[in-house]
Amino acid sequence: MIEADAMLQFCPQNLPIHLHERIRRLSDHPVRDAGKLVLYWMHHAVRGHENPALDTALHVADMLGLPLLVYQGLAGNHRFNADRHHAFILEGAQDAHAEMAGRGVRAVFHLPTEPHAASPLPELAAHAALVIAEDFPAPPFPAWTRRLAERIQTPVWAVDCACIMPMQLQPKRFNRAFELRRQNQQAYAERIPRSWPETDHRPLAYEGTLPFAPLDLRFADIPALCANCNIDHTLPPAAHTRGGSSAGYARWETFKRDGLASYHRLRNDAAESWPRGVSRLSAYLHHGHVSAFRIAREAHAADGEGAEKFLDELLIWRELAHNFCFFTDDPEAWSALPDWARDTLSAHAGDAREQYIDHERLARGATGDRLWDLAQRSLLVHGELHNNLRMTWAKAIAGWTRDPQHALAELIDLNHRHALDGSDPNSYGGLLWALGLFDRPFKPERPVTGTLRQRNTADHARRLDLDTYARRVTRPASGRRLSIAVVGAGMSGLAAARALSDQNQQVTLFEKSHGYGGRVATRHFARSGYTDQNADHGAQYFTIRDPRFRRRVLSWSERGLVARWPGRIDVADGQRILPTDREQERWVGVPGMNALGGMLAADLNVKLQTNVAPPRRDAGGWLLHDEQHNPLGHFDRVLIAAPAPQAARMLVSAQDLANQAATIRYAPCWAVMVAFDSALDLGWEGLFVNQGPLRWIANNSSKPGRSGHVFVLHAHADWTQQHLETDKEAVIAALLAAFAAMIGQPLPKVVWSESHRWLYSLADNLLAKDCLWAPSLGIGACGDWCGGARVEGAWLSGEALAGRVLAGC
Repeated sequence: MIEADAMLQFCPQNLPIHLHERIRRLSDHPVRDAGKLVLYWMHHAVRGHENPALDTALHVADMLGLPLLVYQGLAGNHRFNADRHHAFILEGAQDAHAEMAGRGVRAVFHLPTEPHAASPLPELAAHAALVIAEDFPAPPFPAWTRRLAERIQTPVWAVDCACIMPMQLQPKRFNRAFELRRQNQQAYAERIPRSWPETDHRPLAYEGTLPFAPLDLRFADIPALCANCNIDHTLPPAAHTRGGSSAGYARWETFKRDGLASYHRLRNDAAESWPRGVSRLSAYLHHGHVSAFRIAREAHAADGEGAEKFLDELLIWRELAHNFCFFTDDPEAWSALPDWARDTLSAHAGDAREQYIDHERLARGATGDRLWDLAQRSLLVHGELHNNLRMTWAKAIAGWTRDPQHALAELIDLNHRHALDGSDPNSYGGLLWALGLFDRPFKPERPVTGTLRQRNTADHARRLDLDTYARRVTRPASGRRLSIAVVGAGMSGLAAARALSDQNQQVTLFEKSHGYGGRVATRHFARSGYTDQNADHGAQYFTIRDPRFRRRVLSWSERGLVARWPGRIDVADGQRILPTDREQERWVGVPGMNALGGMLAADLNVKLQTNVAPPRRDAGGWLLHDEQHNPLGHFDRVLIAAPAPQAARMLVSAQDLANQAATIRYAPCWAVMVAFDSALDLGWEGLFVNQGPLRWIANNSSKPGRSGHVFVLHAHADWTQQHLETDKEAVIAALLAAFAAMIGQPLPKVVWSESHRWLYSLADNLLAKDCLWAPSLGIGACGDWCGGARVEGAWLSGEALAGRVLAGC
């Protein structure tokens, strides 16, 4: 232990050279003599061995006579949070925390169910004498680490745990691979063979109180933990790529034995079966589950052309990407590209594109280009993409997006969201290479991409065994293709069916009506002298509160299927009409609300006008029949996407679920649609009514893509309940009379009218969970009565139930 005065002077130079050369001080604060512990924030060096940050923390804590605590967490609202990434991180943490426990190191894990919940890290750090962080140069971690350092008086040291040659020892940002290779050739020759000197320092473990309840990883049910988090449940864990050091080194040993020697010959063939071809280690290197030092050392020892080429990729190209991110303020910025690349892309920004493809069709691998779609489905389903094929995949994006800046944003989103190795410096290096990074101009100029190096999918497909590759990527990641019935083609059922189908599961969607979308419904009618007109008689619009749903809606907007409804929405309160929140975005389907359901069902196997009877369980799964006892098939899983009272009746073979669904009460609603022969100028487009028989009035024709003079009236739930069996014509007359009284003027001539009774309009009470699922039975239910009401709630409930199914495949 050192004295208090010496503690203030403690600096990285007090440590062994192999550690202090890797340390950057992020603030000028001295080590705090009042600190209670040394804190190590672990996130991308998740291992208990050959870990420079952990060894630094062990050295420092022991020398300062303070206990050590390792903190790892999934707070921070990372934009790509999904079951896939959470599960891999948690699996890696299980291995690392167990390994550290064996060394007497206490490690704790914080897992909030709400990703945007405040992190306990600043509070922990404020009580520390010193914070050790990892110097991970890819977004968002540099910004997060800087903010932590600025927020507290505790000094923060960042430690490079990834590169053989520490990033801060490089003299500059290198523009080409040969520059980095030439600069570091001698250093690599000296460093690669060295064994990592593990420390023998053993400080006490911190046993003080924590500002959160840490997760006990020893007994963690990872699928259940992921299911409880409000993250993207449509991207399941990749069952063939479990996180953790044990799985990572097992993969390396297999590749080293059976694939390394031929790496130089087979690495570019995406159809080659592993372990021949590529190592598939990138996710483990990204999260630090395996040590790059050990991998390099053992590859060097293996010798041969394959090992030599493998080391070139591991050292030169990987560390070139780290160098780029380290010396670049924002690797995602347009300005991060070389000047010549920005100039040529800008010069051709106005060129005609082959086609414009919205984000959702790109993400689902639905462009029509077979090779590209298979590559994207490898990302979507398996969470990985062969590196050589990724280069061709990335080059294609510029020809399908409106400008090069949008192409860059799409590349980053598609890769980082789906790939287990996404958000890595190597990812940025590879993606931006497609737009000119680490490259030079190639003439002649071409439309759209100018003088960028060309790689087209047609050429790549000719040198690849496409059928073999297709067979691999069109399998589910779990290796098992389930037969799944989804009963109900409302928004919740469509969300579940699409998510499951996207993961290569066999899905059949049953719907009792003749259309899709459930209460996201539109009635069409024709008038003499007018084009086809419509009235949205169900959901009038939808709002966005959750970023998971926003991403979907913005993609639908790109395709022109939805649009913002800018109409003025007021509320009638007694004798006054008052404005509502003018900042609230309201979205509608175009040209009608039901356009959305039709699009979502377009590539699904749907059986319309089929009334499904309650499923019957047998030894191998579920038997489905219609209400006339005609067989509909045998299924491994059954999902009920219907209003809660109907779901309760369908769940008779899962009584616990049926009982929960039966607790939900629904309000009914009469809807009246009416077309007038002339316009009504009311000063508002939508009106909530808090008196009389009406609850809502909408000028349907004011919505984007509509025409005519069409209004929709919704009755109050109490009035509807009293008039459930009233004749339709009488309902129309009563609500039109209430409309006229409400606005204080006669209505124009009615040229068309219709009514519809919604028995299950809105749930009065909601289940405090996003879906129901019985994993032992393989049956569940979802809908807008689970967790969140209305369209957004229905969609997220369907995705949540799909996630439960996929997690247990």
